Amino acid sequence: MSPDTAWARAARAIARALTLRCPRCGGTPLFPYPGLRGWFRMAPACALCGLRYERAQGYWVGAIYLNYTATAVIAIGGYFLLWTRTGLSTGWQLAIWMPFCVVFPLVFFRCSRGLWLGLEFLLNPEG
Repeated sequence: MSPDTAWARAARAIARALTLRCPRCGGTPLFPYPGLRGWFRMAPACALCGLRYERAQGYWVGAIYLNYTATAVIAIGGYFLLWTRTGLSTGWQLAIWMPFCVVFPLVFFRCSRGLWLGLEFLLNPEG
């Protein structure tokens, strides 16, 4: 496989994963279930190509790490950015960043799973 093809394949898989589609074929959504309960419920496999999404017990621990890392980087970076630019007190900063640290991981949950699946698909396409 040429380097251009490898980069194109990687970009396609990550783009599909971030748009919450199957990283192999892009044909079906990762989260097809409607409503609030469906927000956290992922399909077991792609309906078109058969790619299994959960490949082993504890598979999503990597997605948890991605979610935690994104939350921590944004919150800590945002804290220091606001501290240097506005001089907000620690109390006000806590009032801003504590709710963020509760809400953001819930919102980013689906994207972290999609990103983890896309990254792992690049390393182990046969899964």
